[in-house]
Amino acid sequence: MSEFNKKSAEDLTKLLGENQESLRAFRFGRAGSPKKDVKNTSLLRKDIARILTEMNARTRTIISR
Repeated sequence: MSEFNKKSAEDLTKLLGENQESLRAFRFGRAGSPKKDVKNTSLLRKDIARILTEMNARTRTIISR
């Protein structure tokens, strides 16, 4: 989680888009084929959740000021 604390808002937004696109491509690429590297899916989903959590925490901090 500390790796996301150090990134700027623009970097987080860019990373979020990249991870979401990777997850989408992985899901559609896997359709109709045997399961491959299922751990990759869970890691991408967790990273997306961590990024969104950090972005929401920053937003709440700004609003509460």
